[in-house]
Amino acid sequence: MGNILTASEIVELGIQIEKNGYDFYTEVASKSIEPKARGRFEYLAGEEKQHISVFQEILDKVDKYEPAESYTGENKDYLNALASENVFTREGKGKEIARAIDSEKKAIDMAINFEKDSINLFSVMKKAVPAQQHNIIEALIQQEQGHLVLLVEIKQTLKI
Repeated sequence: MGNILTASEIVELGIQIEKNGYDFYTEVASKSIEPKARGRFEYLAGEEKQHISVFQEILDKVDKYEPAESYTGENKDYLNALASENVFTREGKGKEIARAIDSEKKAIDMAINFEKDSINLFSVMKKAVPAQQHNIIEALIQQEQGHLVLLVEIKQTLKI
């Protein structure tokens, strides 16, 4: 990465998060005993797969765009700080984390945190892509918010 984090680098980070999300949800679905939880995890895995395609389309359009900054490195510094705390930005971590989970409650709690992290990261991403793509990122943020609500509902419904 250069002095600033380009829109394409941010979108690539989003793709990695979604890939890890897909791996995570697929793995925990396969381990779920509760049918309702398994179905929800499978649904969420499908959503993550769709997001990968959307981000890939965005990536194809943002190659040369560089967002404005208050100081050189502002976007890179902030996004790197967010990304360093988000384990889903590291390749292969979704499946690795899911394999270590020993209960549906832990899986749901982790998924809730991952969705919150994604919402924060995508909010930053929205500022770093061209204005004509803000609505796409906003739609993804809204979907992630919906995933968060769904996960909280699962947790409450299953009382796990």
